[in-house]
Amino acid sequence: MRLLEMKNIKKAFGDIYALNGINLNLDKGEVLSLCGENGSGKSTLMKVLCGVYPFGEYEGDILFEGKKVEAQTIKDTEKLGIAIIHQELTLVKELSILENLFLGDEISHFGVVDFLQMHQKAVGLLDKVKLTVSPETKVGELGVGQQQLVEIAKALSKKAKLLVLDEPTAPLTESETQILLNLVQNLKGQGVSCIFISHKLSEVKAISDHICVIRDGEHIGTRLGADMTTDDIITMMVGREMKELFPKEPHTIGDEVLRVEEVFAKDKSNLSTYKVKGANLQLRRGEILGISGLVGAGRTELMECIYGCYQGEHSGRFYLNGESVNLKSSEAALKLGIAMVPEDRKRHGIIPIMSVGHNISIAGLDKFSSYKGLSQTDEEKAILDSVSQLKVKTPSHDIAIRHLSGGNQQKAILARFLMLQPQILILDEPTRGIDVGAKYEIYKLMFALVKQGISIIMVSSELPEILGISDRVIVMHEGVIKGEFKNEGLTQEMIMDCALSEENQGEVA
Repeated sequence: MRLLEMKNIKKAFGDIYALNGINLNLDKGEVLSLCGENGSGKSTLMKVLCGVYPFGEYEGDILFEGKKVEAQTIKDTEKLGIAIIHQELTLVKELSILENLFLGDEISHFGVVDFLQMHQKAVGLLDKVKLTVSPETKVGELGVGQQQLVEIAKALSKKAKLLVLDEPTAPLTESETQILLNLVQNLKGQGVSCIFISHKLSEVKAISDHICVIRDGEHIGTRLGADMTTDDIITMMVGREMKELFPKEPHTIGDEVLRVEEVFAKDKSNLSTYKVKGANLQLRRGEILGISGLVGAGRTELMECIYGCYQGEHSGRFYLNGESVNLKSSEAALKLGIAMVPEDRKRHGIIPIMSVGHNISIAGLDKFSSYKGLSQTDEEKAILDSVSQLKVKTPSHDIAIRHLSGGNQQKAILARFLMLQPQILILDEPTRGIDVGAKYEIYKLMFALVKQGISIIMVSSELPEILGISDRVIVMHEGVIKGEFKNEGLTQEMIMDCALSEENQGEVA
């Protein structure tokens, strides 16, 4: 039975069409994956579907259970049974699970909230999503994966017939991801349909009945998931074959540029434990050093110590080009030519209300200043050069950066720090939540940088990325560096064995 039809959907911003004739169909109990590069129009299409862009602000028709939808708000589509779960969760962490589940939809009788009935319903909803915690638990005490399940339970409390999951697994571990994918399959068996948006094509292949690909706001095609290979999806997304996802290029590796000795970092919330325990590493000029390890291994904390921004108690010795340096703050690190692109671009990277251009130039305003003041001409030229070099897709560099896709926000942050011409660039999860086309461009940029003599430290949870890009790999586990490998014949199994072994493996040729 046909649940949803979106016919010839068009949505323009000014003179630019973000959507130009999109068609999408979904049956009851079906999982449809929506694929496309960052900026292809996926999020815009879902905002049209869910009432963020109300009827009248777009062209085309939406039919849900055979009836035309003319929604003015998200509340209107929720009443129909359409629920969207965004990558950035909307839960109130200070409230309990129960309070979050019924926030704004409390069950009451004659003006009195019926907590007993809400508790009974909450228990049933949590059981549906296989979450074995008390409804009274504060959401802030849950892990990200558990919070994601609470969001789905909240959608089910509203009797959702269609779930839209926008990058739901981006922040999740492998085990949490599998729980979520199993849940989607269970809901499918109960007749709940799902539109699944993910850049992780292995998940798309595993879960989809059909796969719809859009590119530059246009519908490229919808095919049976079983009939498509990962290469087929990539080709449809980017408009060309991508035979080598990791465009590894030869480059010269020089002498040591950075040495880190005996770094210890205490847990910010528990001073009796350490996030980093006696870490030592070296980085050479023109090298890409990959840092691998399971979530919680201490990789980000070690990078924050090197960049001088770790908020907890820490110690260690740092040598730059053979000379001892004091990396007491990020300002000190930047002055010495060390820059870091953070893991969470939303919280620690972009300034959402500022323009794309000012997000790029803000760290390098000294370059455009003199006793006469700020040269807007020089700043404008530098911004345009950066946008062009990194292929940042934006209608204008004057629009707020929050309107860009995740991949283009990431490129803008990279542009910000490259404008400072660093000698060392730390990239923490540089391609998280980014499509394959944008990943490819970032990899090409990384190799262009090391060819110029810039050294890169890349933290990544994706082992194919670590193996595809790194010259050398350091493996961390529970705050300890367990091993170091030249990336010659290195396999994912070798990295995992190292991370989980009882003994430190030291340097492995």
